[in-house]
Amino acid sequence: MLDLNKPLAYRMMPETLEEYVGQEDILGKNKILYRTIQADRLSSIILWGPPGCGKTSLARVISNTTKYKFIKLNAVTAGVADIKNAIQETENMLLNPSGKCILFIDEIHRFNKLQQDALLPYVEKGTVISRSMVFMLHQLTDENIYTILKRSLESEKGLKEYNVKIEDDTIMKFAQTANGDVRTALNNLEVAVLTTEMDSKGFVHITDEVAKECVQNKKAVFDKNGDSHYDNISAFIKSMRGSDPDAVVFYLARALNAGEDPMFLARRIVISAAEDVGLANPNALVVANSAMQAVNMVGMPEARIILAEAAVYNANSKKSNASYIAINKALEDVSSKDTGTIPMHIRNAPAEGMKAEGYSVGYKYPHDYPNHWIEQQYLPDVMLGTKYFIPDENIDTTDFQRKDC
Repeated sequence: MLDLNKPLAYRMMPETLEEYVGQEDILGKNKILYRTIQADRLSSIILWGPPGCGKTSLARVISNTTKYKFIKLNAVTAGVADIKNAIQETENMLLNPSGKCILFIDEIHRFNKLQQDALLPYVEKGTVISRSMVFMLHQLTDENIYTILKRSLESEKGLKEYNVKIEDDTIMKFAQTANGDVRTALNNLEVAVLTTEMDSKGFVHITDEVAKECVQNKKAVFDKNGDSHYDNISAFIKSMRGSDPDAVVFYLARALNAGEDPMFLARRIVISAAEDVGLANPNALVVANSAMQAVNMVGMPEARIILAEAAVYNANSKKSNASYIAINKALEDVSSKDTGTIPMHIRNAPAEGMKAEGYSVGYKYPHDYPNHWIEQQYLPDVMLGTKYFIPDENIDTTDFQRKDC
């Protein structure tokens, strides 16, 4: 029996493929995942997508559809003992005529090393099939969420008993403010219904004004601890690299709105100043580092101003990754091939007796020569002629490069 005391979002989870809304590209009739579920021929799959797009709901549909045993674990709450117990149950099922069961691990990307190690032996022996098909679930559209909200108002397991009167446009407002997360939309609608008094005729009227009161802020598209966190920070960094200050401020605002750590954002700006702006504008690193220190001292909410200034400065600066390329090439060389030995004349000679062995002998002190420079060998013999740092057209070398270059 359905427990009407449970949240609306839980009660409205689909039971069958026909009730499932969205993801038509993989769950439309005759699509691969639809056919696989209907035929009960499901092997290992990974469901990947943003929060509230229907991953857990789809797992529930699979659980209801398959004739095999369905075991569910949550990677966040399951300990090693839970994993071993589930696998033991799985192995027992393999002895039955049915031949298999389905192990569903929710939030599997959050498995820690200990949990992974507990699962690995069973993968290696074939108890757990590790060959997986990956299905990308997309953010639900406003129309998808509208359909689910409408259904919840008409369903016995939803809000039908409350006799809700609401315009279609108002339902759509609930959908639009959820930014693709159906759980958020259902939660907001439920709050609106439960906190609105019934009129004398037995109806609950949900107006635009009621909706506005129950949905104070448009939901952030990502959870700062979830997968979308990485999408947003990637967009933030690429916008600085791509010299789009408006996009930079937009993704910064999204991050702050979702509760991102300001110091994490400050560190990313410092990295961008060195990696992407580089010697095209060396002052960017000074600005970014100063901003990081200021953010640490000031804190939110004023730190948002400091972050915005530094990020916009990076975005508006000329770009050069010449130093970034140089260190990467050098690291590749020193880690993958014989790069020779350091020339004797530039080696350290802390003891006088070492000079007899050739240490530091013949070294020319640059400051003793015109323009504080003199030709001499610095690279090992086998590396002579190697070029790592190659200035590009955005680097003005007149201020820091020796004059005779």
